[in-house]
Amino acid sequence: MSHWAAIAAGVIGSWLIFHYRRQWRSMTLYRWEQVCGFLLLAAEGGYHAWLVSNGFWSVDHALPLELCSLSILLSAVLLLTGNRFLYDLVFFIGIAGALQAVLTPVLSFGFPHFRYLHFFFVHLMIIWTSLYFTWVKGYRPTLRALWRTMLVLNMLLPVVWLVNWMTDGNYMFLMRKPSSQSLLDWLGPHPWYMLSLEFVAAGMFFVLWLLFREKQPKGDAS
Repeated sequence: MSHWAAIAAGVIGSWLIFHYRRQWRSMTLYRWEQVCGFLLLAAEGGYHAWLVSNGFWSVDHALPLELCSLSILLSAVLLLTGNRFLYDLVFFIGIAGALQAVLTPVLSFGFPHFRYLHFFFVHLMIIWTSLYFTWVKGYRPTLRALWRTMLVLNMLLPVVWLVNWMTDGNYMFLMRKPSSQSLLDWLGPHPWYMLSLEFVAAGMFFVLWLLFREKQPKGDAS
């Protein structure tokens, strides 16, 4: 039930952003953007403080090298700065990664544990931040941004693999699949599922672009 409640919160929050998009466009929301950006940073800082205080922090799993961990930081900076390049990364990587995390969470704690609240808060905020900048601020994904995001991801993979090798970690699940059920269960054994993920990521990004791209006015033949 707590999982379904988190999914329902995500749906309701997304609907509210879409429903009030026109009203919010005419408002000055800079202060709220700043507040949300700092809340994301505070939530992530609180998570690391919780890890340290309980003896769970370790370089093999606590560095911000998961896609969603990176998306949290990028979403916070996007809210604080409005940077267009960061929007492209957060939109494609953030929505695709956070949506998968919300639907199939790798999580050992339920409501009302801090880790449950942190996990769903930060992942839903990634999605909501992307939708807010799309529907309210008027940013739109482009095909060029899609391929640029794929390039950034592939440039990041060797670095993460090296960190995994040095720390015996499993960031981005490059070394093995997670123990809980996930999308990777459908993509073949290690290491072949990483190649499958390339096509899945490109496909998901393309669908997101189709859904949220800037529509041309009707009758515009160009």
